[in-house]
Amino acid sequence: MQEQFYVAHIERSDSGYGVYFPDLPGCVSAGGSMRATLQGAREALALHISGLVEDGDPIPAPSEESALKRDPTIVAVSLVPVMLPGKKKRVNVTIDEGLLAAIDAVSSNRSNFLERAARHELLSR
Repeated sequence: MQEQFYVAHIERSDSGYGVYFPDLPGCVSAGGSMRATLQGAREALALHISGLVEDGDPIPAPSEESALKRDPTIVAVSLVPVMLPGKKKRVNVTIDEGLLAAIDAVSSNRSNFLERAARHELLSR
């Protein structure tokens, strides 16, 4: 997997902060503190990229921060990392049969489920 950074614009709101990604329309998040907002931005970015991949849509290349329009409502600009998906590789794993049954009960694609779970776990570190 390749790590990529996208520019996030952070705006102040009545309840804290909102964040959006100019390169990824519709990718937004919010938080009560700057820390919570940036954590939400990481999660929203990972989910957005995952959705693009699942839908077979291209992943836009990030713009250079200096090329983005300046907006007076923006209180901060941050680079937010995301792991871009790489080439798929088939592997054998050993997993508890009860856990496997639980996965099968909620997902028709084990590999996709396990990949999303692994991305989520890695993002929270």
